[in-house]
Amino acid sequence: MTQRIPVLINREGGAAAGKGAALSDEVHAAFAEAGLEIDLELLDADDMRSAARRLTDAPLVIVGGGDGTLGCVARVLVDHGKNGALGILPLGTRNHLARELGIPLDLPGAVAAIASGIRRRIDVAWAGEQMFLNNASIGLYPEMVRVRDDTQRRHKVAKWLAAISASAKTLRRARHHRLRLKSAGRDREIITPMLFVGNNHYEIEEGHPGKRSGLDDGLLSIFAIGPSHRFALIGFAVRALLRRVHRERDFVAIGDVPELEIGGTSRSVEIALDGEVMELDLPLKLRIDPLALTVIAPPLPVA
Repeated sequence: MTQRIPVLINREGGAAAGKGAALSDEVHAAFAEAGLEIDLELLDADDMRSAARRLTDAPLVIVGGGDGTLGCVARVLVDHGKNGALGILPLGTRNHLARELGIPLDLPGAVAAIASGIRRRIDVAWAGEQMFLNNASIGLYPEMVRVRDDTQRRHKVAKWLAAISASAKTLRRARHHRLRLKSAGRDREIITPMLFVGNNHYEIEEGHPGKRSGLDDGLLSIFAIGPSHRFALIGFAVRALLRRVHRERDFVAIGDVPELEIGGTSRSVEIALDGEVMELDLPLKLRIDPLALTVIAPPLPVA
C-alpha cells in the first residue's frame, strides 16, 4: 500500500481563511492531479505544532500556511525530525520563503513543484531560543504588527486595512532605539527606529529591496535605518512601497556576519520573527544554523 503523505494546513490564515470545505476539495483535487495520495488535516494555528510533533518520523511533511506557520513546523523538524523534508503550500499573505525557493504561489503549481521537486538544504536562524526562516526586526515593524493585530481584533476589519491604519499610527509616534551591536569582535552603538536582521544576505537596492540571492550562504544580513525625524520616516515608507529604497541613502549597513549580539538600555526588547511579535531578553544572541532544514523545492537555476 502506498504511504499517504501528511499535509497540515493552517485554516485560519491568509488564503486558507474562510474557505471551509472548499479548501479541502481544492487540496485533494490538486494532489490527485499530481498523482499523490495524502492524509489531510485542516487545523487551527495553535494546533500546528502538536500535529507536527506526531510526524517527526515522516520522510516528508507538507505544510500549508504563511511564513509563521512554516516556521512553526520547521522548528519541530529541526529539533526532532529524522532528516524529514518540508513541503510548502504557500497559503499565507506574503509567502516570502516560497517565493525565494521558486515555488509557484497557486495551489496546483505548488503541488506540482512538490511532486517534481528535489531535496534542498537551507539555513535557519536563531534569536536566542527562537528560530526564524526569513528575518527578525526591532522597532518600527514589530510595533506596526502589534498595532495592526490589535486594530484587526478590536474593529474586525480586513488585515490590509488594519495594516494601513497601523502603519500611519506607528510612523506618527515612531521611537528610536539605542542598541549595542557586537559581532566579529567589534562593538558598535547605534540609534535607530528599526534594526533588520535577515537569514542570509538580503539585496537592498532600488527595484528589488528585500530579495535574497540565496538561502544557504551561512550569514546574517544586518541593516538599520539611520536616525530620522517623522517626515523622513514617512518618505522612507513611501520609497519602500515603491521599491525605491537604497542601501547608502536609507540604511546604516552593518554587514553580513555569522552571529550578532544585541544589547540595549532595557532588560528586554520587542522583536518580530517572520512577522510574529514577541518579547525577548537582552542581551540577545542571533546566529545562523547552516543547512539545518531540508525543503522540497524546484532545482536551483543553472548559472
